[in-house]
Amino acid sequence: MNSFREAASSDPAGDSSANQSMGSPVVPQASVQSTPADWQPRTVYSLGFLTLIATFNYLDRSIIGLAIPAIKAEMQVSDTALGLVSGLAFILFYSVMGIPIAWAADRWSRRNIIAIGFAFWSFMTMATGWVTNIWQLAMTRFLMGAGEACGIAPSNSIISDLFRSERRTLAFAIFGTAASISSLVFFPIMGWIGQLYGWRQMFVAAGLPGVVLALVFVLTVKEPQRGAVEKRKQPAERRSFRQTIAFLMRSRAYICLLAGATFMGLNVFGASVWVPAFLERVHGYQMGEIASLIGPLRGICGFAGVLLGGFAMDWLGRKAHPKWRMTLPALACLLTGPLEVIFLLANSQWVWMPAFAASAFLTLIHQPAVFAAVVAVAQVRMRALATSVLLFCSALLGQAVGPFMVGAVNDLLAPVYGDMAIRYSMLAVAATAVLGGCMLWLAGRYMAADIARTDAHA
Repeated sequence: MNSFREAASSDPAGDSSANQSMGSPVVPQASVQSTPADWQPRTVYSLGFLTLIATFNYLDRSIIGLAIPAIKAEMQVSDTALGLVSGLAFILFYSVMGIPIAWAADRWSRRNIIAIGFAFWSFMTMATGWVTNIWQLAMTRFLMGAGEACGIAPSNSIISDLFRSERRTLAFAIFGTAASISSLVFFPIMGWIGQLYGWRQMFVAAGLPGVVLALVFVLTVKEPQRGAVEKRKQPAERRSFRQTIAFLMRSRAYICLLAGATFMGLNVFGASVWVPAFLERVHGYQMGEIASLIGPLRGICGFAGVLLGGFAMDWLGRKAHPKWRMTLPALACLLTGPLEVIFLLANSQWVWMPAFAASAFLTLIHQPAVFAAVVAVAQVRMRALATSVLLFCSALLGQAVGPFMVGAVNDLLAPVYGDMAIRYSMLAVAATAVLGGCMLWLAGRYMAADIARTDAHA
């Protein structure tokens, strides 16, 4: 794939008025022409805080996987119902609200939008610990998704204004370690809280810090000027919602990125919900043991994969050939599928555990490359919306269909295979990684032409 150059499209005067209305600092128009250094204390702090927020984003949505056995026993519901609650109930508002929130983030203060959403979804995480039936659980998941829709897309837009295109993949890779940090640091803590004090207290403990951190974020992080690190001219007009969608849908690379992210969403979300149940049913692990095993293993390997992959894509993109910024993540996805098959079918811990570790290393390598590619083919005031549409497809099919698909097949195969049914139902999750890798490979072939197209419309 060719280099991730960006077409800058910001209206400084319009941005200033929007920022005034949302309480953000106003940057003079002349500053748009400057290109400040990437790794300053200000940019590093902002990137670090956004990564911390994303860590809670992943933690709050994923710990339900640890609680599924206890919820199933207490509320006497089927795996199908739990698959719907854990996936569809969360993702409905997450995906639907993500697009209008991103459209607002392309116009107003992204910092304030993130902070409001962070506080709200953290409160709904706490409220999950207070539910008494499956319908209340579905409602808290529903509203948690609405809050979390304020997180990733506006954060990606901010990061794209903190770092130049040449270093943006590495910045997105650091941001992409959030899921691994969540698994490594917080997932085990929540697991032991759940085992010692109950699954309800686990949700309260996960949500409480976010309410406080949201306030700290508003007080210490500034809204960056849009397009401040861009090198080329910016279009004078903002595009409407319809024009923005039409522009993106005419990009072949963007369409392939949507497909690749959707397949990988099926893989990541399906596995994150059902791997704890798989280990309990197939290998006999308990909640605390699963949290202590899977959390650190997935966290360390995922963190290393995303970070080393980011460095490798950044280095190869500058020193060898820019196409490696998509080729490497495509290969990582293609290898993930066979490794997950080994994890699911092997009986020996000495076989399935290394396979799980290797798949955890490779699974998230694609994310920083995909985010960097999305902002490369989108203009400056399209970036949050372009990212949100991608998340919409990935989340709607990934988190809604993935957990539900596994749960439904579990119930279908249970009369024949009993607890071992989950071993075969999750094979479909492994297949989606291979399909995702194929689509990312195609996206890399179209990137050069679509970046040139974006430049031509600047």
